[in-house]
Amino acid sequence: MKRFLFSFVLLFFTFNTIFAQKDTEHWIAPFYYSQQYTQAVYLSTDSVTPFDVKIYTGGSFGTLLGTVTISKNSPKTYSIPRTNIATNSTLEAFTPIDKGLYITGGKPFFCSLRMVSSTTHAEIVTSKGKAGIGKEFYVASTPSTATSNNFTAAVMATENNTTVTATWSGFVAFFGGSPTGNTHTFTLNKGQSFIFAGNAGATAPFTGAKIVSDKPVTLTNGNVNGNFGNNTGSGSDAILDQSVPTERLGSTFAIVRTRSTTSDLEGAIVVAVENDTKIFINGSTTPIATLNQGEWYRIAGDNYVLQGTNGHYNMFVSTSKKVYLYQLVSVLDSSATCGFNYIPPLNCFLPRKIDEIAFVNEMPLGTNDTSTVPAGQVIKLNILTEAGATVTYTVTPPGGVPGAPITPTAAQGPYPLTGNTAWVTYGIEGVTGTVKIESNKAVTAGINGGYNTSGYGGYFAGFSSIPVISKQTGECAPGIILEVDPGYDSYQWYLNGNIIPGATSNTYAPLVGGNYTVRVTMGGCQPVTTIAYKVFSCLKETAKTDESCGTKIITPTFTSSTQAPVANTVKIITAPTHGTAVVNANGTITYTPNAGFAGSDVIVYKFCGNDPEFVDCEQVTHTIKIVPLVPKEPTITACQYDTDPTALFDLTTANVIDYTSPYTKKYYPTLNDLNTNNNEITTPKKYASAGGYAYVKITAEGGCVATTKIKLVPIPVKKSPLLVDKFICIDGRTSLDAGPGYDSYQWSTGATTSSIQGLSVGEYTVILEHNGCFLEQTVHVKKAQDPVITKIEITNNTATVIVTGGVAPYKYSVDGTTAWQDSNVFTNLSRGQHTFYVKDAYSCAPISVEVTVPNLINAITPNGDNVNDVIDYSALAYKENLTFVIYDRYGNKIFTGDKFNNYRWDGKGSGKKIVTGTYWYHINWNEPNAAKTPIKYTGWVLVKNRE
Repeated sequence: MKRFLFSFVLLFFTFNTIFAQKDTEHWIAPFYYSQQYTQAVYLSTDSVTPFDVKIYTGGSFGTLLGTVTISKNSPKTYSIPRTNIATNSTLEAFTPIDKGLYITGGKPFFCSLRMVSSTTHAEIVTSKGKAGIGKEFYVASTPSTATSNNFTAAVMATENNTTVTATWSGFVAFFGGSPTGNTHTFTLNKGQSFIFAGNAGATAPFTGAKIVSDKPVTLTNGNVNGNFGNNTGSGSDAILDQSVPTERLGSTFAIVRTRSTTSDLEGAIVVAVENDTKIFINGSTTPIATLNQGEWYRIAGDNYVLQGTNGHYNMFVSTSKKVYLYQLVSVLDSSATCGFNYIPPLNCFLPRKIDEIAFVNEMPLGTNDTSTVPAGQVIKLNILTEAGATVTYTVTPPGGVPGAPITPTAAQGPYPLTGNTAWVTYGIEGVTGTVKIESNKAVTAGINGGYNTSGYGGYFAGFSSIPVISKQTGECAPGIILEVDPGYDSYQWYLNGNIIPGATSNTYAPLVGGNYTVRVTMGGCQPVTTIAYKVFSCLKETAKTDESCGTKIITPTFTSSTQAPVANTVKIITAPTHGTAVVNANGTITYTPNAGFAGSDVIVYKFCGNDPEFVDCEQVTHTIKIVPLVPKEPTITACQYDTDPTALFDLTTANVIDYTSPYTKKYYPTLNDLNTNNNEITTPKKYASAGGYAYVKITAEGGCVATTKIKLVPIPVKKSPLLVDKFICIDGRTSLDAGPGYDSYQWSTGATTSSIQGLSVGEYTVILEHNGCFLEQTVHVKKAQDPVITKIEITNNTATVIVTGGVAPYKYSVDGTTAWQDSNVFTNLSRGQHTFYVKDAYSCAPISVEVTVPNLINAITPNGDNVNDVIDYSALAYKENLTFVIYDRYGNKIFTGDKFNNYRWDGKGSGKKIVTGTYWYHINWNEPNAAKTPIKYTGWVLVKNRE
């Protein structure tokens, strides 16, 4: 018998539709039987939109058995031929066979395999969908002393070329095989299965066997038939369920007793996957057992706790490390009604609605395996939910419409769970039809039942409530798509512990190899990060083409990977057909073409990188064109400026050969230098030459050499002779003209014509182009120098203006700027202030100096009558640097006027009267202007003294 205990473990869930085994794909491995069964798959969904479900079998799942259409309130069953799902032939045990089922649909759906042997045996295998496939499992079955009972553990591959290794402890006698030692490795293709089967044995010797694969597989295990009761002679039943991979396991469980009152027909089997695993019952702090990896322990049925007075028993099981827990069930106090079912662990990520489980009280007992209600059947619905939850269930009769939600009575629950106050359980007898369970908190549910000598039960959800990454499609990156179950509140993917920006859905397509994890949240649950899923990079296939004139050294290099190639990974995949290729110790490849060969040759090689785990590999199809070196004789030009007799040539710009593979060039000034390897031009980018040739030696990879020459043509370019500095008045304007003969002009003013106008004082540049050469020329527009009045000499009423600077000829004017004269001498000047003006040839604003023409006295009679007694120039005392000196006719100084004598002379010399006569004098000062213009007055004076 098998249980249909539908369990969803504890969960804090804000979304109301997530089901562990409701999926778009289901895989069911075959089983080995000792008694013959008929079977059918039961399919149901909550989708109101009808969709097709296809059922496949055989190698590569290439045989379509049938198609059914399902929708909400319209579940279906489909009969499965025994030959596609089971065998009792030892020839089909311990060897790859084409048996098993692959069932797929456009939307998520529930799937279970229900099997019956007349009215004597029955079982339900609940498919876990994608949660039921993985790469590591531990086998579970039950012990039995009856020799007619067996164990069965079938592995089915979901992909081609899947390598599987099974390891067990102690001696196991297998049907169809006699392996040496305690391990066996085999290879399966997609759709193939491998069945381990043998006598059950009192110690269940194959229980705890470890199954490891390199690609996802599914495992169906148990006994068909078996008997774990004390009375082994009372009959047997099918004991079978689908397993889950180890990453889906947990450490806390709740189970509700079925209908048996005999302790040997209830309880559970625990299989450890890690050493030092302790088992605790109903909250006890003392372990009931401690297991190592691969060991198992049977929990007796008398550990159930009676809750209340209505015969409701439950049990809380916890372990120190994750384990498999299979509940042992029986319905009618008979070991002929045995069964077991995998129990999903309690955790926060569970649904609040289970919608919908089809035909809970039916089995394929009708004509042609149609579904019908067995006579004398008893059924119980067990519900597990969080304490304080509001729970209802809805029943839809076959072909009918859903009834109103039903609230369980007080006699049906809730009942506490000893050792865990967060959960309560319900037991509801007599459910029929199609059932939906709802709770406002986390919920799980299961069915167990039986009839005559048959018992069964099963869980239908909760198997993927522990988030685990699985492969949706593809094998490697790029191309592989990873997924976790849909329905969580949020997702965030990581690569090697680093967040992947924007990767926030339940699927992700890796581009590179590495450890991928995803962090999920749901409701009030603490966020959970999955264990790492290792993704490896695909073999990158690239192509390259280059040329060689002979032997070529190929250095394998990744086109995109950051890893360093490892020398000993370089391998020739396809050898060249027109030469040889040898891998050198340093990881390079030496390709040598056949003598005289010219054309294309192809070599394919592969190499890998140095990452210790996620190794990148690349395969290169390398086309090598064998071509001779055929040099050219190019001509290059360079600009020769009028300031330099040579031009600077960039020899590297000369295209001396059309050759795509690496080569080197050396440059020489003469052919003899090239031939003797002397005087190499070491600065070919700036080679000074007045013209002629430079010579080139070309050496290509493979040792080929060619020589050629480069013609050097200088392009003279000169400054414009018309552009010379100009002088203008400070407020004037002028023009500049570079003249004709240039291809383009670019002035600093932005102008592009040969001449520019309206220029004020400043610096101007122009870039002149001639035959592609560009020359920058600078010209200045300068302020014309002003003339300077350096001196004014006044003799009596005649003034002479002395001028320097500026540009002659000068123009002169006095007391105005309207009457100009060429002469610098002004006569008949009146006494007093006069302003003299001067301008030069540029005729800019004139300069001026204001001068005083004093009243010059030509005779004095110092006789004391106060008439003409003195010469008095005290009125000029304010003039700067004023001097007043009297000389005799021999040039002897007689008197010097200064501030002490107030510039007055009384006709005496050294305090004595001088001889009557004519004396000479000069008066000097500087005018108070910026130029400090010097003024000089000269003249004579007659001194008449009375004797």
